Amino acid sequence: MLIYYGIALLIIAFDQFTKWLVVANMELGERIAVVDPYLGWLSHRNRGAAWGMLEGQMWLFAIVTVAVTIGIIYYFHKHAKGEPLFQVTLMVLLGGTLGNFIDRMTRGEVVDFVDVLIPVINYEFPIFNVADAALTIGVVMMFIVIIRDEKRQKKKVS
Repeated sequence: MLIYYGIALLIIAFDQFTKWLVVANMELGERIAVVDPYLGWLSHRNRGAAWGMLEGQMWLFAIVTVAVTIGIIYYFHKHAKGEPLFQVTLMVLLGGTLGNFIDRMTRGEVVDFVDVLIPVINYEFPIFNVADAALTIGVVMMFIVIIRDEKRQKKKVS
């Protein structure tokens, strides 16, 4: 059981380390090209949620994060036992949730830095961080878990 919490801790540690590197070594607004112009590190701050929505609503983020954290831990202990994919999914979501929560509580804003341009459609993706990536991956994993469970249920009924 602890190994699964280790997944969340690794995500949080990597997220906080990368954010620390950005804050310590880059000026706000500075961009370092990785694969120019498609990928770079851009020192950016976000005081809201995804795409800057609900800027300045720290109390709302705190309440939602505490509720989500409690929900993840509850589902992990009550519904994910014996389901490794579900357990990993929940811990990936927990790591992402807490990574950004730490920023909000300690900095009053979230440090974002991954800057991606999608050339096929000339779209500049919103700047994100490791915690955001973990949340996105966790949501995709959750869809996989749900689809897999629906298929299992259909097989049981048949």
